[in-house]
Amino acid sequence: MNQGEMAGNARRRPKGDKRHRTRAALLAAAREIIAEKGYERTTMEDVARRAGMTSGAIYGNFRNRDELFIALSETYWAPIAPVFAPGSSFAGKMRALAEATIAALPERRLAAVGFLTGRAYALTHAEMQARVKEVTARDYDAGAEWVRAIAEEEELPMPPELLVRVAHALAEGLTLQRLLTPELVPDEVFYAAFAMLAVERS
Repeated sequence: MNQGEMAGNARRRPKGDKRHRTRAALLAAAREIIAEKGYERTTMEDVARRAGMTSGAIYGNFRNRDELFIALSETYWAPIAPVFAPGSSFAGKMRALAEATIAALPERRLAAVGFLTGRAYALTHAEMQARVKEVTARDYDAGAEWVRAIAEEEELPMPPELLVRVAHALAEGLTLQRLLTPELVPDEVFYAAFAMLAVERS
């Protein structure tokens, strides 16, 4: 491909693609800086500089630091999405959820400092806490719908709305403890914990 063709392809690339790449670069830079300094000590200007962009570029993508944090969480700490064979039992689905949680650990490790320092910040800032609640409630609603779609009510140990909250707390707790003390929380602990969620109600 010659330079003229390359330039033509670049001109034809949709503007949305450039915006997506800019946003992705800013998020990657933010994740790096927060891992080094923590959430509270990271500024929007730090992130723009690390990404090699202007302050205008970051404020054009994120209204403020809180919005950037929510986007980081949604990108690098997204809800776990297990894959399982059609027709598998609910116990099999819970095993797949354990496997997916384990598979997410390397990505979670890269984002853990940002996740934890951001949560600590939210605990003392009401507006941020309200935003985290809003995003989490949305994810819980989607999770409950997913549970209804993959399992019969009689298979479940508890109602879907409760199950999704328990599974989330379980996955978060296991993930953070594994990152902190890996030798104390081997894969078997994940499998055993999620297997308990497959116990049917009597």
